[in-house]
Amino acid sequence: MNKQDLIKMASYFVENSEDNIITKQIALSETVVGMKMFEAPIFAFGAADDENFRLLKDPSAIGEHFLLPKEWLPLSKTVISFFLPFTEAVKKGNRRDMSWPSEEWLHGRIEGQAFLNKLCRHLKSELKNAGHNSLVPSLDERFWAKAGLKNADQYSDNNALSFTSNWSERHVAFVCGLGTFGLSKGLITKKGIAGRFGSIITELYLSPDTREYETIYQYCSMCGACVKNCPVNAISIDRGKNHMICSDFLDKTAEKYKPRYGCGKCQIRVPCESSIPRQYNVR
Repeated sequence: MNKQDLIKMASYFVENSEDNIITKQIALSETVVGMKMFEAPIFAFGAADDENFRLLKDPSAIGEHFLLPKEWLPLSKTVISFFLPFTEAVKKGNRRDMSWPSEEWLHGRIEGQAFLNKLCRHLKSELKNAGHNSLVPSLDERFWAKAGLKNADQYSDNNALSFTSNWSERHVAFVCGLGTFGLSKGLITKKGIAGRFGSIITELYLSPDTREYETIYQYCSMCGACVKNCPVNAISIDRGKNHMICSDFLDKTAEKYKPRYGCGKCQIRVPCESSIPRQYNVR
């Protein structure tokens, strides 16, 4: 099995799976019945022993609680990271009202994550069937995430550490070469920022991709569009993102749409919505 085999396998699954379509049985309204959530994924491949994974243990990144690929799977050789871009229907729906999440986006966030998990399980199964032991960290029993500490310094550089886990899809995607962070703390890929990430650790060796960037915010143009879009002013150019304000707003959407929740306004109507901005930051 090689990279192209995996990419074709994943693309076929996304294109043909009924789980990528919102059915009448689960649709929030007739408007979203039949809506496709994701376009074909893009992939990046990293070496399991890449020293940049170890750097994520630094408190200024994630922290010591971040588990290295070889702590998840001792004989692992490769980390497979992928990005599922939202369809234009999902993005267009969320542009209609910039103060509240759309039905399209809510489905993309919740049913979309469920679909992503199915894709991860499918690829893991195919890898194992080919004789390569593999693991999906976010679906492993050791995975954990916490939702914030209200007494944390909301404007410190490390306020994101109040919302943390022992495996971060965005940071892993950065190390593997999928893209760099933006002001909103989303990851900007060649297919933009609007979508969701997944990853698999495997004992199969696949040559690591070359990162086409040097700094963590290199693709961000620092234009401030996401700052203006945020309905609760949780993002600023000089201070970055206040995760607690963002989380409180997500809680409000959950009160109305439970079990669904979401926002995503920082990922639409921005230059990085569907691609890397032409004039990006080169610091």
